[in-house]
Amino acid sequence: MPKNVAQKLIASHLIDGEMVSGREIRIKIDQTLTQDATGTLVMLELEAMGLDRVKTELSAQYVDHNLIQEDYKNADDHLFLLSACRRFGLWYSRAGNGVSHPVHQERFGKPGKTLLGSDSHTCAAGSIGMLAIGAGGMEVALAMAGEPFSFKMPKIWGVRLAGRLPDWVSAKDIILEMLRRHTVKGGVGRIIEYFGPGLDSLSAMDRHVIANMGAELGATTTVFPSDKAVKTFLASQGREKDWKEILADKNASYDVEEEIDLSKLEPLIAMPSSPDKVVPVKKAAGEKISQAYIGSSANPGYRDFAVVAQIMKGKMAHPEVSFDVNPTSRQILENLARDGHFIALLRSGARIHQAGCNGCIGMGQAPATDTISLRTVPRNFPGRSGTVEDHVCLVSPETAAASALKGVITDPRTLKMKYPKIAEPKKFHIQSDMVVAPLPLKEAKKVKLEKGPNISEIPDLEPFPDVLQIPVLLKCGDNISTDEILPAGARVLPFRSNIEKISQFCFEPIDPTYYERAQACRKTGGHLIIGGENYGQGSSREHAAIAPRYLGLRAVIAKSFARIHWQNLCNFGILPLTFIDAHDYNHVDLNDMLKFDPIQAVLGKQNEMMIKNITKNRIIPVRHDLSPRQVKVLLDGGLINWMKERFLRGHKLKN
Repeated sequence: MPKNVAQKLIASHLIDGEMVSGREIRIKIDQTLTQDATGTLVMLELEAMGLDRVKTELSAQYVDHNLIQEDYKNADDHLFLLSACRRFGLWYSRAGNGVSHPVHQERFGKPGKTLLGSDSHTCAAGSIGMLAIGAGGMEVALAMAGEPFSFKMPKIWGVRLAGRLPDWVSAKDIILEMLRRHTVKGGVGRIIEYFGPGLDSLSAMDRHVIANMGAELGATTTVFPSDKAVKTFLASQGREKDWKEILADKNASYDVEEEIDLSKLEPLIAMPSSPDKVVPVKKAAGEKISQAYIGSSANPGYRDFAVVAQIMKGKMAHPEVSFDVNPTSRQILENLARDGHFIALLRSGARIHQAGCNGCIGMGQAPATDTISLRTVPRNFPGRSGTVEDHVCLVSPETAAASALKGVITDPRTLKMKYPKIAEPKKFHIQSDMVVAPLPLKEAKKVKLEKGPNISEIPDLEPFPDVLQIPVLLKCGDNISTDEILPAGARVLPFRSNIEKISQFCFEPIDPTYYERAQACRKTGGHLIIGGENYGQGSSREHAAIAPRYLGLRAVIAKSFARIHWQNLCNFGILPLTFIDAHDYNHVDLNDMLKFDPIQAVLGKQNEMMIKNITKNRIIPVRHDLSPRQVKVLLDGGLINWMKERFLRGHKLKN
């Protein structure tokens, strides 16, 4: 039977299960990716499991999020991560080397391989024919320990690209068009596969832009074929030997199909404060801006900076605009300097920041109060920039540059200049010295983990109780993001290795009283949260699960969940439930007391259960979608307890 690219990638790594939509499957993981905002917890989890050495073909740790060293905490964590990489056998990308996704694509990405990353934008690697999936750190730690990755088989969504992009329209406008059509929930339960003649004009890094922001659609991942464009990219990195062709079979089909005619696209902009509030730039033109921001994992390629450099060449950014340039890798910065683009940016008034995530995750470059910031980043959730009630818009590099010149949102097609068409270099100057190779096992065993005073042990989590009668401590609306559950930024993320401290920021953007109220409930059995549609969208950070769990969160009942957060809740012993009738959301209020059926008797036998709202004397039917394996994980109190038991059982069998 003819297979598409996604089916080929899954089939070649399938360990258990059937490739039938909705059924749980397990696949072998070849590579893993962790970054410093999530990686510190992953390394502590490896230590808690007693792992000797990673069992993947390659695992890499990047320091790209927490680069600001205003005190000892981030610097201590960098040393801890380096020691953990030496101890467990990972590659280590030093602070300032660049954002994980483009650097991984430059140095390690291989067509046909699987990649599991503790960052939701890991899916960017699908641009070169990988099956790359974002997950919670605990699942990545298990993959590093040699465990298969379990997930529900998604539907395959084929998007045929036809035509060629017009001048002043680029890859960012393609993914913004997808978000305009389908919203942030459109890709849930799906893998997006792009195909068709329109691919011929898109480079591997153009595809990276599209694949990266598949996360904003809620997709499990995005895949592209590994074709001549991927071969060209790997050759430019001196890695042509890593290329293999992976194409969809002739007559391959998809569960869902649609088409985008690239020639009909125009510059688009996502208005505040969601990636799917997309309109044509011409409709927003004229609005005054205070910032234009270039860079991030969503627009990380050489051309994304070079095209801006050529637009700005010989000109100066508007005096009321902070023109921020965030190089996504040191290698790209060196090549921009080699080819004269860097000096053009510098002379245009650009503020050049170190290679890393920076303002995308709220680490510096926060915009001014009550002003518009245009950014080439993937997300514009409320407050994510570091400014409360910010007005962040998502745009292409072309739109950001044109607007930086004019001081207002500007359709780049209105610039009185010829469109600068930029080709990727045939050969890059390679920068690999900032990536530290793993130690041999004999030396690695002698390494001790360097833990600063801010690094604490992962809290012990007790098994799930059989009897549960708890209050509703918070009721949320639709599309609540992990940035709202546990904020990012320079004020919060330095505590990523200290669960007790970081828990104080839980739900702060929604309800600043949550922490104190949750603390009061801990002694009486905990609490639950009610959520709307797409609860937990956005970042993969598992702190948004373990920190509320530390404060006594036992269950979340929502209309629907984002995939990664749903998995993270289970992984830390929190029961994720959905309303069978969405209207029952209206029949549960803050402080209502809810009583559950005996948990163990129900979970293992059926997917539906009844919850009694004692306050309103009303029965509410709910369901869970946990597999038998996940039920066991939940009842054990989370993945760490489940894995410890397996390791202990295996040790006993060996002896």
